[in-house]
Amino acid sequence: MDFRSFVAVGDSFTEGVGDDLPDGRVRGWADLVAQGLALSAAPETVTYANLAIRGRLLAPIVGPQMDAAIELRPQLISINGGGNDIMRPKVSIDDVASQLVAAADRAVAEGIHVLVISGANPTKHLPMGARIEARGDLLAEAVRAQLPREGMTFVDNWADAELADLRYWSRDRLHLAPRGHRRVASNILAALDVPAPEFGPDHEDVSRPATAAYWREYVLPWIGRRLTGRSSGDNREPKFATLQPVELPGAVANG
Repeated sequence: MDFRSFVAVGDSFTEGVGDDLPDGRVRGWADLVAQGLALSAAPETVTYANLAIRGRLLAPIVGPQMDAAIELRPQLISINGGGNDIMRPKVSIDDVASQLVAAADRAVAEGIHVLVISGANPTKHLPMGARIEARGDLLAEAVRAQLPREGMTFVDNWADAELADLRYWSRDRLHLAPRGHRRVASNILAALDVPAPEFGPDHEDVSRPATAAYWREYVLPWIGRRLTGRSSGDNREPKFATLQPVELPGAVANG
């Protein structure tokens, strides 16, 4: 498959949270996939947009984000979502899976190839992780049951046991660290039959807070946002709202 334009929709996983650059921006697997597509297509230009916003529930992903992605008329769209929904007290797993696949169907009907991507599994290292993992397993199974479909490529990161290792996760244990984003990018490029480049060394040394500090820094603020109806993505805009040429940093070279 040969793609010259790519749009990503989703939440923090797709935005790239956890893969923090020195200037305060985030990179993430979707940026790395765009780089891989651009290297494979060189000297032709590949364009890329990322509409994902951290904290988003599924409804704005399959609705406004997917609408905007389709309007950009790319050759490839990636969709991931539902991770924030399954951490809510009540959720219909089958409904989440059906909404994801229905959104992908809409894009396929417009002649766009769709990457349906499951998130990696962080639950081995999270408070109350067993409950979240059970829901994540059900969601993964519900999506798998509806795939494969014509015009879609499914990348099952949830089933990647290697990604469950703590070294792939950032300081908050919920978002992937740089090496985790690189592994997801490699999984996706392999599914597209595109060679994965050398993405360069990690740019973040992940330090792990002690238990009390971890709760103060991450768990309690997360609970506070849920109790007050706030989101980490409130008032944020997409980092790349329109298709733009992929710039290949000097640190990235063919592997």
